[in-house]
Amino acid sequence: MKRTLQSSELILNPDNSIYHLHLLPHQISDTIILVGDPNRVDLIAQFFNKIEFKILNREFYTITGYFNDYRITALSTGIGTDNIDIVINELDALVNIDFNKKEIKENLTSLNLIRLGTSGGLQENITVDSFLVTEKAIGFDGLLNFYADNVKITDSDFEKALVKHLNWYYRLPLPYVVDASNELYNKLKGNNLSGVTISAPGFYGPQGRILRLSPIDPEINNKITNFEYNGYKITNYEMESSALYGLSKLLGHKALTICVIIANRITKTFSANYKESVKKLIEYTLHKLTESE
Repeated sequence: MKRTLQSSELILNPDNSIYHLHLLPHQISDTIILVGDPNRVDLIAQFFNKIEFKILNREFYTITGYFNDYRITALSTGIGTDNIDIVINELDALVNIDFNKKEIKENLTSLNLIRLGTSGGLQENITVDSFLVTEKAIGFDGLLNFYADNVKITDSDFEKALVKHLNWYYRLPLPYVVDASNELYNKLKGNNLSGVTISAPGFYGPQGRILRLSPIDPEINNKITNFEYNGYKITNYEMESSALYGLSKLLGHKALTICVIIANRITKTFSANYKESVKKLIEYTLHKLTESE
């Protein structure tokens, strides 16, 4: 017997659109490019030869259109894994829940979710303005730990080794590790760097920055840089990929993050013109997504 979703769980607007994104099912493509900054949605759409829909609500800005006859949705998530929780669950609802019957569909749809972002490098050899593809995402945010079956899609041995190496403080959320989609990784990596990305639950203390408040472990970044597990080193910080990878795997979607390295935390360097690099990353991704196999 099918379970009917209650209105307090599947929250819809008066026009039957999903609550936060304000989208209707026909307004998104199966291929969605996610960006943090709403201004980057317009930057992606500049490459479209046709636009179907533009929808804005809060920090969630969506444009669906065509690039070389390939239908693509560009959507801004805002900053942080809490926003990713909203975005991925609501995108999944758009394709896998019948809004009229308030039931989960029998035949489920898998989305291609590609996050394009900016990031800080944690290894000396990672130069600013380079592109880095996230092969594995580490969550310092704890979000995935709220979902059942998370241990089925995470790398527990990697997690245990990291917790031991960092001498993890007991009051912090336990880190989790999730792999990218192999299919998207192979399609989009090209000649770019790849690595292991930490998603932090904040920009300052959680990433070891010190202004007026000191982080709980002032040596955290040195420990992270020196960590190695089965040939993997941690390469960069950002704030979204762990939740994107974890929720996508649990829901049956494919996910990949590619970031422009705009700062190197080890060499203390910062990009002189990261906006141009972000534009190049967008163009690169659109062409790789639409090129013939």
